Amino acid sequence: MSTRNKLEKFAEVLSFPNVFENFNPKDNILVGKDGIEIDYSSGWNDFYFKNNNPIVLELACGRGEYSLELARRNPDVNYIGVDIKGARIWKGAKIALEEKISNIAFLRTKIEHIEDFFKPGEIDHLWITFPDPFLKKSKSNRRLTSPYFLDRYRKILRGKGLIHLKTDSPELYEFTLETISQDSKCNVLYDNNDIYSKELDFSELEIKTYYEKQHLTKGRKIKYLKFTIN
Repeated sequence: MSTRNKLEKFAEVLSFPNVFENFNPKDNILVGKDGIEIDYSSGWNDFYFKNNNPIVLELACGRGEYSLELARRNPDVNYIGVDIKGARIWKGAKIALEEKISNIAFLRTKIEHIEDFFKPGEIDHLWITFPDPFLKKSKSNRRLTSPYFLDRYRKILRGKGLIHLKTDSPELYEFTLETISQDSKCNVLYDNNDIYSKELDFSELEIKTYYEKQHLTKGRKIKYLKFTIN
């Protein structure tokens, strides 16, 4: 993508009513349409969704394909796609506006600061879809299922919070299983290291992101984990 196209998307996304951005990770200021600062202290259902439906996050959402399709299928659930890449969020947010999907929003921030933008227990569960596996051992703490991140998710998840991981990376899959096994507050509900080897056990797994389609053309196996943390 050219620099000009990125700049155009960054400018346009500032006018989207379904996108909220944190420009400085050193503070917890969130801005919405036209750069107006948002008071999110009352919670997302209060200031944005205007209902009491459950809220589900998709972390590292990219273009938002997963959140968009889940939102289409489940109008009584609210979804928020989270990513740091504004040009990617632009795509999902634009589709949501064109299709008038009202139960979805997008948050542009670093996931390291996710707990700054939600109240304790505000989130019912979250999806982590094809995140960067950070294969170098020196960067293992940046993996979105590392203890560092699980501790952050605990602060915003309700009760025994549910987490879904979908990945093509055997390294991230095994790392996550090991991390869970070492955490007494985690419990695996389901794991499958090749979900398409048989009929899918959950209809949500049939949703395919842009990256997943690429992985499948290369013959990579798609893995899925569902677990709770508290």
